[in-house]
Amino acid sequence: MQGYKAPQKDALFVMNELLGFEKHYADLGFEDASPDMVEAIFSEAAKFSENVLAPINAIGDEEGCTWTDSVVTTPTGFKEAYQQYVEGGWPSMTHPAEFGGQELPYSLSSALGEWLSGANHAWAMYPGLSQGCMATLEAHGTPEQKKMFLHKLVAGTWTGTMCLTESHCGSDLGMLKTKAEKNDDGTYSLTGTKIFISAGEHDMSENIVHIVIARLPGAPEGTKGISLFAVPKFNVSADGENEDRNAVTCGSIEHKMGIKGSATCVINFDGAKGYLIGTENRGLNCMFTFMNSARIGTGLEGLASSETAFQGALAYAKDRLQFRSMKGVQNPAGPADPIIVHPDVRRMLLTQKAFAEGSRALAIYAMKLVDITLYSKDEADKQLSEAKLAFLTPIVKAFLTETAQESTSYGMQVYGGHGFIKEWGMEQLARDTRICTMYEGTTGIQAIDLLARKVVGSNGKLLDVFTQEVRDYCLSIRDKGQFNAWSNAIEVHLDEWKQLTVDITKRAANNPDELGAASVDYLMYSGYVTVGYFWLKMAVLAQEKLDAGVDNPEFYQAKLHTAKFYFDRLLTRTRSLVSAIETGSDSLMSMPVDQFDLGA
Repeated sequence: MQGYKAPQKDALFVMNELLGFEKHYADLGFEDASPDMVEAIFSEAAKFSENVLAPINAIGDEEGCTWTDSVVTTPTGFKEAYQQYVEGGWPSMTHPAEFGGQELPYSLSSALGEWLSGANHAWAMYPGLSQGCMATLEAHGTPEQKKMFLHKLVAGTWTGTMCLTESHCGSDLGMLKTKAEKNDDGTYSLTGTKIFISAGEHDMSENIVHIVIARLPGAPEGTKGISLFAVPKFNVSADGENEDRNAVTCGSIEHKMGIKGSATCVINFDGAKGYLIGTENRGLNCMFTFMNSARIGTGLEGLASSETAFQGALAYAKDRLQFRSMKGVQNPAGPADPIIVHPDVRRMLLTQKAFAEGSRALAIYAMKLVDITLYSKDEADKQLSEAKLAFLTPIVKAFLTETAQESTSYGMQVYGGHGFIKEWGMEQLARDTRICTMYEGTTGIQAIDLLARKVVGSNGKLLDVFTQEVRDYCLSIRDKGQFNAWSNAIEVHLDEWKQLTVDITKRAANNPDELGAASVDYLMYSGYVTVGYFWLKMAVLAQEKLDAGVDNPEFYQAKLHTAKFYFDRLLTRTRSLVSAIETGSDSLMSMPVDQFDLGA
């Protein structure tokens, strides 16, 4: 497969031209994050992704991680790449200067996360989890805990994890059994086993700080009795130096379908020393700092996979000669025409391109909202951004990862039989990407979060907050007649979106299963309309640039072509989603359980 190329140009287009990041950063006090500085950072990150991470991606898949007597060894080159990452100062970008950070905005660092994952998904898991660990400690840790942990985490000398899942409870965290008991010195002893812990054990850092949920004696049942703890692999002094080994061990690593270079661990806590984060029985509230960060990060993984699949498929489609065009010979010097001339190959490539670029606009917009929630001094602006972000986070996580399944499948399909064998890399990409719809809350869980908690739970207010922005934009371009059809299509969908919500809510009042039955189709509908909004904005901007005269008109012309494809071929998928939503829950729930297996 063609070597990975970080999509710098498109990311800069979204940040600087579409979303006005120069003013955004200045308004938030990040004057140093000038366009020139951003481009310089992007350039270095691109070099690291393309020249350091991409070459060891296939090696990670071939070798995987090994586990021997609780010790995990990462694939060849992973440890050395991480050392280069640390030496480049990448872990410290967004963190406070008092802990050695560079105090750059969240969005600047997160935008680069796509490139790390696109170049090497498995490797990117290690530093990715650390960012959530640091965010949790910064938001909820005591001054003593911050002194103990953050300096080494920010430097990248230590890494972090998130320890939620147990074998019996999966995503139902209220069922957890890991227990914590208070010690005389104010610390806690944790005992239990966590599974599916990404980067839970490895040889890349000097210590690993686990962020762990557990239950205290006498705690309320369910999620209301969850507390949160920081539990290091090696005990830590008050000044943040490693001491003796804590009672934390890796019991095994999973043998997985994909991301084999990422150690997915069973972690045993056998009376391990931990430190309470936040207050007792309020751990899940603190944990959402980590989980929300991880959900956006997982959406970026989906985006990255769509982009990488597109890059590989496009290069192959330009070179692979098969058959002649239905319009006649296009490549007279060769025995056949390149397969990019065939309509079905074009359909797959344009779907990948539309998903990748539309998803990037949505993801960077979500990052902009995160910036405002973290740094803005304007309380009203902050609250508005928090509302939009609450609504959009499950869409970013689920829609971007679900569409990535389609994009990576098309990546294999464009290659034909070559896509099914290892040497081209497409089958690895498809395997690596498959996990993205599962972890950090499955698509079904994200869909219930969106429909039941965010939309119905707010009486439609969160939906209205976002759709009002979209309506205002459509109103603002009324004078641009060439875009009226697309703008009208978005507005019709906004009305339908609201009516669907009302209809589902009414049905659910009599039958709660209606929420679950409609939720995934509702989320996908929401995703298609939301990305359609950003394609409309990109198309209008592209036409303005062309009208003004630009040096590289092809880039903007391609935006217009892709927008047309999106509105003609992808936004129209909402018709089948509406049909499914309107059928209700009966066809899903009426069959008795004992009839499911009668054909076996």
